[in-house]
Amino acid sequence: MTVEVAIREYAALGEGPTWDAEAQRLIWVDILGSRVHTYEPDSGRRTVLATEQHVGAAKPRTGGGLVLNLRDGVALLGPDRAGGPDGFRWLHREVVPGRRANDAAVAPDGSLWAGTMRYDEAPGGGTLSRYTADGTVEVVLDDVAVSNGTGWSPDGSLMYYIDSPTRRIDVFDVGDDQRPVNRRQLAAIEDGAGFPDGLTVDADGCVWVALWDGAAVHRYTPSGELDRVIQLPTRRPTACAFGGPDLTDLYITTARTGLEEPHPMSGSVLVVPGAGKGIRQPAFAG
Repeated sequence: MTVEVAIREYAALGEGPTWDAEAQRLIWVDILGSRVHTYEPDSGRRTVLATEQHVGAAKPRTGGGLVLNLRDGVALLGPDRAGGPDGFRWLHREVVPGRRANDAAVAPDGSLWAGTMRYDEAPGGGTLSRYTADGTVEVVLDDVAVSNGTGWSPDGSLMYYIDSPTRRIDVFDVGDDQRPVNRRQLAAIEDGAGFPDGLTVDADGCVWVALWDGAAVHRYTPSGELDRVIQLPTRRPTACAFGGPDLTDLYITTARTGLEEPHPMSGSVLVVPGAGKGIRQPAFAG
């Protein structure tokens, strides 16, 4: 597979690539740079929105605009013009000193599952919470260090989740009430191969995982078997997502933070054309 540069950038901590099928664009963030980026592959058009605080993730909304996982909570940007000052409002605000937002995902039912972590990555300092369109919040996991990749199987019956320091990709059954139950290990990353970070699930039900400090993306089958490895030139890939008109191009965000001599592509968004076949991701219902 050929790894190409989709977006030449110098993001400190690129994260959360998301394909917006309605707008045919990629949305991603620079967490520590407090920026939300969009990119339209057909035209090459890019936009950059500055946020007033660190932003862990940005996802499209069904009515237009974006939902943001910010340091101090989850916020909405209006559908008229993402980033317009009149379009910003908090869906739920909760200031916790020393804590910030991290990765997030939208579930098949349109709810937002947003993760947090402490800046010092202390065990138990993070959470994974479920936000519904009316602003109702439920803490689903409260003993987390670095909440990261979250995704669902094609039929919605399984949820995958990563708390990075555990070096595990875990899987849950999804109950009738959409709550995850019966947590167990799908796969583990061996010492020296990096830490699992963001993930995406393809149309075959396989789980693709970006390996922080591992310079690779791994694909695991639904049974947990490692069946594909994409080696990358950058040491710190952070997350991946399928995009493009037919959802076959794998976009990979990367980071420069903490690297004394970062690779020239570190902080850019990479793409592997024709890597597989993704699933159309739902938008947040709010």
